[in-house]
Amino acid sequence: MIEIERKFLVTSEDFKKEAFTHNRIAQGYLSSVPGRTIRVRIKGNKGFLTIKGASNESGLSRFEWEKEIPVDEARALLKLCEKGIIDKTRFEVKIGNHIFEVDEFYGENEGLIIAEIELESETETFEKPIWLGKEVTNDNRYYNSFLSKNPFVRW
Repeated sequence: MIEIERKFLVTSEDFKKEAFTHNRIAQGYLSSVPGRTIRVRIKGNKGFLTIKGASNESGLSRFEWEKEIPVDEARALLKLCEKGIIDKTRFEVKIGNHIFEVDEFYGENEGLIIAEIELESETETFEKPIWLGKEVTNDNRYYNSFLSKNPFVRW
């Protein structure tokens, strides 16, 4: 239940040629207070409810609990969410022994593309593809909960 994740900006759309799957995602936040978020997500034809805790000192690890819920319930919960629904396509790209989840954002976050990789430990090494740019793991502006309230186009 501990998520260890690193985030990077993406420098080109070359990842699309390498993706083995992609899904449109709509997500909103029932709560986005610092240190605890409650997210509702529709990914393809599935719904999810996710609770995330505060990040540790390094910013790489935090508690995460996720449960699949019926998509009609997820649609209903999205209507209760705070203002600012995230709209994006998630591409999954296998590089070496890891899968990068690359999110291309739309709407008020248009132009932003972020890659995330989940790791087994904070010190685990991984192969970096050529389209991987600056690391933004510790920059809160790139958290989806922040982007829902402070969209990329306003920066």
